Amino acid sequence: MMNTPTATSPVITQEEALDQWLYKALTGDHQIAIWRTPKTNSAEIILDQSGKTKRVNLELDALPQGFIVHPFADQEDGKAYFLEASEYVKFEIGQSITQEDGQSYERIGLSPSTIKRQIRQLIRKCQPKKSSDDFTSTSKERFIETVQKCIEAITEGHLSKVVPARIQKIHLNEDFDVAKTFLSLCKAYPDAFINFFHIPNVGTWLGATPEILIKTEGNYFQTMALAGTQKAEGEDPVKNAAWKQKEIEEQAMVSRYIVNNFKKIRLREYEENGPRTVKAGNLLHLRSDFRVDMEAANFPQLGSTMLKLLHPTSAVCGTPREASMKFIYDHEQFDRCFFAGFIGPVNIEGQTAIYVNLRTAQFINEEVLLYAGAGVTADSIPEKEWEETTLKCDIIGKFIQ
Repeated sequence: MMNTPTATSPVITQEEALDQWLYKALTGDHQIAIWRTPKTNSAEIILDQSGKTKRVNLELDALPQGFIVHPFADQEDGKAYFLEASEYVKFEIGQSITQEDGQSYERIGLSPSTIKRQIRQLIRKCQPKKSSDDFTSTSKERFIETVQKCIEAITEGHLSKVVPARIQKIHLNEDFDVAKTFLSLCKAYPDAFINFFHIPNVGTWLGATPEILIKTEGNYFQTMALAGTQKAEGEDPVKNAAWKQKEIEEQAMVSRYIVNNFKKIRLREYEENGPRTVKAGNLLHLRSDFRVDMEAANFPQLGSTMLKLLHPTSAVCGTPREASMKFIYDHEQFDRCFFAGFIGPVNIEGQTAIYVNLRTAQFINEEVLLYAGAGVTADSIPEKEWEETTLKCDIIGKFIQ
């Protein structure tokens, strides 16, 4: 629903509109997802008022309008969380918005400042099955030790690549404002999928991920291989980027992973473009894009098929998949939960776009958990991998502290 102001309709700002939806969700104990897709200027919102936490099979074409959320870990039932669109709204960021029935301050009966204060209080009460006390920041020594073990396993031939992660726990700023932060992220990271989602008793997350997992629109399927990281520096960082063999090979592994999955389903007709340097916030990555005409390939369910095959990609897990996953479970001392899982809108305006949940933060009471990982190969330098994760945590962390 696009809101267009009229001569007689009172208007509100985007921040006020987001606050109203957040207030409605949090006070009603409803599920909510808010997002802005890359290179667009539209904020989209789904409110699920069913009162039920739903888990669905990954048959995307059979799902109604909604928002899907899947953890990093494989699920025994093969299902993901799903927010079904009881209500859906879309508006242009930077334009005035008409107050719709059920959204006006007069109906809520509270001032904008009171709404913000109550949202802030409710965010601080968000608590999944585990509390923040169950998580501690990963020390530099611990992470470097893990990276060294990764390199040893690779050198011994057990792995080709593995992606260890770490947590940075920070205290939530007492003036933290979800709506304001969301809009600030949209402005700061135009090429990222900006998102906030809240599932009562499951999780409350905010992120700005640069990596699409699968996208289907019309007859076309798309995915990407994104890996390799360096700090964006200078006036034209993309043009001046210089990549080392370690990053080039790391990204090539992800591309090969995608191609190998195409081969598994005997898909031979696809377009591949890249790798090229892309900017994501304060970082640069190497990216290759893949595109398939599903009609020409006679594969209308390609999105669902590839979603199951690709997750978790070697960009967030490693190669080979099973051995890398086991290494992660054996050496990481925390549950990744939705970090490095996948999230995104399903069957919204004829499009499904699902992203890897990176550059993300989890809210637990007064604390925020920032998650970041680094791709480790035989040529990795542990200190550099620590620095990379610090830069990644800062992408969201600097907007929260």
